[in-house]
Amino acid sequence: MSEVQIAQRGPYAVDVVAGQDYFWCRCGRSGKQPFCDGAHQGTDLRPLKLHAERSETLYFCGCKHSHSAPLCDGSHNDL
Repeated sequence: MSEVQIAQRGPYAVDVVAGQDYFWCRCGRSGKQPFCDGAHQGTDLRPLKLHAERSETLYFCGCKHSHSAPLCDGSHNDL
């Protein structure tokens, strides 16, 4: 399995829109964090889709170690 890269040690606050799909970068290599830009090519890591049920602010994991992916669960505090 490919190793993830920590994009940042904290969450990304994102205002999501109801009905939209978001593809969270699982590998940490994307230049468009916290979302995928295809930089995972050549790894076994793929983006994780989140479908926004309602418009709200969500906190996407930046360290890529969350047990509640794609959302932050505070795992960055243990890195």
